Amino acid sequence: MRFCMLTTFYPPNHFGGDAIGIQRLTHALARRGHEVTVVHDVDAHRLLAKGPPSAPIEHPAGVRAIGLRSRFPLASELATQQLGRPVAHRRRIAEVLAEGFDVINYHNASLVGGPGLFEMGEGVKLYLAHEHWLICPMHVLWRHGRELCTGRECFRCTLNHRRPPQLWRWTGLLERAGRHVDRFVAMSEFSRAKHAEFGFPFEMEVLPYFLPDPTPEEEAAVQPASPSPHERPYFLFVGRLERIKGLDDVIPLFERYGDADLLIAGEGNHGPVLRGLARHAPGVRFLGRVAPEELRRYYDHALALIVPSVCFETFGIILIEAFRQRTPVIARRIGPFPEIVRRADAGFLFENDEELMSAMESIRNDSALRARLADNAWSAYRDHWSESAVVPRYLDLVERARAPKTPPSSA
Repeated sequence: MRFCMLTTFYPPNHFGGDAIGIQRLTHALARRGHEVTVVHDVDAHRLLAKGPPSAPIEHPAGVRAIGLRSRFPLASELATQQLGRPVAHRRRIAEVLAEGFDVINYHNASLVGGPGLFEMGEGVKLYLAHEHWLICPMHVLWRHGRELCTGRECFRCTLNHRRPPQLWRWTGLLERAGRHVDRFVAMSEFSRAKHAEFGFPFEMEVLPYFLPDPTPEEEAAVQPASPSPHERPYFLFVGRLERIKGLDDVIPLFERYGDADLLIAGEGNHGPVLRGLARHAPGVRFLGRVAPEELRRYYDHALALIVPSVCFETFGIILIEAFRQRTPVIARRIGPFPEIVRRADAGFLFENDEELMSAMESIRNDSALRARLADNAWSAYRDHWSESAVVPRYLDLVERARAPKTPPSSA
């Protein structure tokens, strides 16, 4: 089949997370013989990213990436953000879609064209909700930049996030354009329920993220092959350094917890605040950005991955990344984390400092428990969140969406 992916961010012009998930899906489809065209918005990344432009990357056979650029990127992005339609890039997107695709898959459509994209092109149309953008102008249900969103205060919240309110959200555009989409897909049961709670008017299916299939060497591995990158026992955090990731609650615990260290892999605009919090916690070490191959070593030898996020995520791909490395997880009891941890039986959930400390001590003091959780983590990744487990479900979803569009046989 011929697929067209429409998304705001795609490697190398991305910030991680959903873009990597889209890339994995794109490459998995290409490996199965499908042709995939990815249309993404370079303007959005150029405006939001700091530092030099991203270096070009090679795309595998069967994958074509089209980066959208305009002469006036700020005006282009603002118009799309306000009107919910592709403005500067409409003609180019229409030209691409006119080539004809069996499947048009929308991902993060916020700045590449908004809901106005849904009316364009022909074929089976899917929307994968990597964020909560369909129900939240700020994408993350983090109200006023300081609390979980439990009810709509979108106008004031948008202003508090220092963004212009999106005019199209008060026009019914999403409801009208959404009728052109055959399937809306949430990344977790929690996210599907949250969309319904906030009044999203369309049914959703659930399809999780996935990671590449294990290699034969990974299947056979039981003990880490490389030495530990850290001289003491440690717990690991991996992610962007932002307030919503919850490290503000975790770092102070290590001022009085001396039996293991906390290693923090990642960077972000909240980093200076977190480093200030850690000035009296000698066991806390900031690693900065860590290359994927090196990060695997940190996973391999960690007692557990701590996931203290305080916001409503749509999935939590970092959990299954830990599972793939046979690393147990200690995650906050919020959002989709409970369904992932319980399904895997590969870790603990916590709501407060006492529960977090208890989970840390259980894993640190009981090597047999940690080994059992590690085995469960690996099995759950392989059975539920590997490419071989998820991509057939995606293709089945496509076939079910195609069925009503197939004309009846004349025989």
